[in-house]
Amino acid sequence: MTDPVSISFQATDLDAIAEAQGIVAVLVEAGGKLDPAGRRVNKLTRGALERLVQGAAFGAKKPGEGMTLACPVGMKADAVQVIALPRGPSVAEARRAGATFAKVLGTAGGLLLAGNTRRVADIALGCALRGYDFDAQRTKKADPRGAVTVMATKFEDAEAEAAPLLAVAQGVFFTRDLVNEPANVLTTTEFANRLSALADLGVEVEVLEEDRLEELGMGSLLCVGLGSASPSKVVVMQWKGGAEGEAPLALVGKGVVFDTGGISLKPAAGMEDMTMDMGGAGVVSGVMKGLALRKAPANVVGLVGLVENMPSDRATRPGDVVRSMKGDTIEVINTDAEGRLVLADVLWYTQERFAPAGIVDLATLTGAMIIALGHENAGAFSNNDAFCNAFLKAAESECEGAWRLPMGQAYDDQLKSRIADMKNVGGRPGGSITAAQFLRRFVKDEVPWIHLDIAGVASLKSDSMLAPKGATGWGVLALDRLVRDGFEKG
Repeated sequence: MTDPVSISFQATDLDAIAEAQGIVAVLVEAGGKLDPAGRRVNKLTRGALERLVQGAAFGAKKPGEGMTLACPVGMKADAVQVIALPRGPSVAEARRAGATFAKVLGTAGGLLLAGNTRRVADIALGCALRGYDFDAQRTKKADPRGAVTVMATKFEDAEAEAAPLLAVAQGVFFTRDLVNEPANVLTTTEFANRLSALADLGVEVEVLEEDRLEELGMGSLLCVGLGSASPSKVVVMQWKGGAEGEAPLALVGKGVVFDTGGISLKPAAGMEDMTMDMGGAGVVSGVMKGLALRKAPANVVGLVGLVENMPSDRATRPGDVVRSMKGDTIEVINTDAEGRLVLADVLWYTQERFAPAGIVDLATLTGAMIIALGHENAGAFSNNDAFCNAFLKAAESECEGAWRLPMGQAYDDQLKSRIADMKNVGGRPGGSITAAQFLRRFVKDEVPWIHLDIAGVASLKSDSMLAPKGATGWGVLALDRLVRDGFEKG
């Protein structure tokens, strides 16, 4: 498990600045105005800070961006990181400032001089999230970043506000670790074992094995893993922080630990990226860990379907017909459209067992989603305007992009089958929408439901604001916010 950098808070101590080790970060408003801590740094450096912030290069910096003053005279610090930031920054600006600090941190850690700046907790969160580095499979490990101390005028308030955010950051790291792991390490069994360990945090965890899935009639899910030696599983995680008997919010994730496409084999180029096809299950897992760590006063259940999609003599073939737990029959036209087959049964099981107040499912479901929205937004589909709007608001507030797409009967008609109740694909036109329409068939009319296609945002080829290239953990922050705003009592 990758852990975030240690972050602590204390009152501003101007006399301690000269002795601080590592990197000292100074926040400077537009126009180069320095606060008391900034003025102390400027005095220690014999005016070097003031010369830097008055220069054209620093004046061109956007809020949250910074410049480095190396080897500052009069200080023990290795460098001073000068970050442009208004006194009242937006959430995104504050988190970018923290990320800017994190990128220059070394083993000696650092000191962040926040002063009277607002959103200090978000600065800390940005620092924690951008400090991630996945080195589990390297023989030579990365040198760990040293601890960070944040000096702030109202440090006790900042510490209290940051505590739940930093707990959620651990959930984001859990998601990133899962998504980044190679498939020969994160098998369905290993995935289930890592989720079972959440019981140590108070999460009730239950692993449904193949024999139980057969008893439940999950033929749709089970058909995906027939070609793999790894057993298919469903893991149920319950966080009972709300009132007894109160209907939970349900989170459902696609957990295809590796996707070859099955008999409908994918092209070789880029197939190595299919280790991230369990991204939806990774997000659900991270949310559940974050909720447990911050002791969220809400009832939330997370369910993930864990399978591996491989070709073999036992694998499901194009043209096969399988029966779902709901009882509907599905003609499998393309075995590479497997995620919806997994989700169909888990969605139905979730409703039958838990009668949830609402369901959000997440999946790296369609390449068409990347064509539609690129890597900036996840696609959102829903049967309930109020529920969907609440999520979109939560995502926006947490700086995680999401965009709602349409649904309708014409798209659903594309799933008609000649020999079964439906096909698992509807052709190329509107591919992400027909995938959502397929899932909609397994959601009861009275249950508020959101489907999030995260194919474009779960893992990136380049750095983002709050993460290095690779797994992003997109969705953990937004779903935690949805829980906080809509499902917590008191």
